[in-house]
Amino acid sequence: MTALARYWPAAALVALAALPFVPDKEVSLRVQQLTPLFVFALLGLGLNVVVGYAGLLHLGIAAFFGVGAYAAGILTYRAFPFDQSFPVVLAVAVLAAVALGVATTAPTLRLRGDYLALVTMGLGLIVTFVIRNLEGITEGTRGLNPVTPDLLPGVADPDLRPYQKTGPGWGRRWYDYPYFYFLCLGVLALTSLGLRNLERSRLGRGWVALREDELAASCMGLSPARLKLSAIALGGGIAGLAGALFAVVQQTTGGPEGYDFNRSIIALCCVILGGLGSRTGVILGVFLLIGYDMVLTPELDAWLQKQQINPNGKQYLKVSGWRLFIFGAALIVMMRFRPEGVLPAERMKHELHPEEAEAAGAAARAEAGG
Repeated sequence: MTALARYWPAAALVALAALPFVPDKEVSLRVQQLTPLFVFALLGLGLNVVVGYAGLLHLGIAAFFGVGAYAAGILTYRAFPFDQSFPVVLAVAVLAAVALGVATTAPTLRLRGDYLALVTMGLGLIVTFVIRNLEGITEGTRGLNPVTPDLLPGVADPDLRPYQKTGPGWGRRWYDYPYFYFLCLGVLALTSLGLRNLERSRLGRGWVALREDELAASCMGLSPARLKLSAIALGGGIAGLAGALFAVVQQTTGGPEGYDFNRSIIALCCVILGGLGSRTGVILGVFLLIGYDMVLTPELDAWLQKQQINPNGKQYLKVSGWRLFIFGAALIVMMRFRPEGVLPAERMKHELHPEEAEAAGAAARAEAGG
């Protein structure tokens, strides 16, 4: 069981990478829906740095997500003179989100708990308001499109159809399926690997100390201000990266409603459901919550209609009409029976279930000794 828990993320990565090669059109249509989930998993990992590692309740992560998306849109929108390539778009999106995080966090370093949460919620509302009202730059509620940058500077997008040898439904541009699918999956894997190494570093241990007790951390010589700034800068940067990828996935920024308070709350629910401080848990939480909303719900509605259970598409018989109720019920059940999440971090296991953690540790030691 311990070996399974250790190696299942790598096995899942290999399986996801192999899915586009399945020679079935129906499977291909469903696999294409996974690309946005990889992007939202990045957003969840960014929020996990702030909430799970550093213990800062942040309710405005969608602001960084929106800044990254609109940075990508502005740099590629044909009406503007920038016309930048994909690497430049990613770099600017990340830097813009980091700058926003540092600029808005520095004046609020003394705030804790609910007060910090209220300030971050206000940040999200302000960013949405600014996006909606800067129509000369953001096109207001219409959004910017198309967001289709060149892959490399000075290189026109090649037509990839002559090189396709397998796989139904493959596009002809680098930002089409499955090429962007592989890119987003690779970025998610590299980000998760980098965060795993960061957890074990001095900075990662400092975040944990800050989360457990800010006063004790400061007495041990740590700087809470620097730890808070670094956590929000890194979390915001990852969210900005996710926003830029999201804009390219959609090939449009969409309207400002895609980056509002609801997006922040859904991301927070994914982190709580999966497990605070757990990378694999957060990714699983995104697949369970957002995957249910974006992938499973439409399939269930279509099945109900096909079975003549809901032939007229009545709202109260649609699974999608009950999704918020299901989200809330799932969170209530989790908080009651498994508050640490589906796949909690080891530290959370030790805190909430010391007997299970000790048994797992003994089994791991016995396996290593054998």
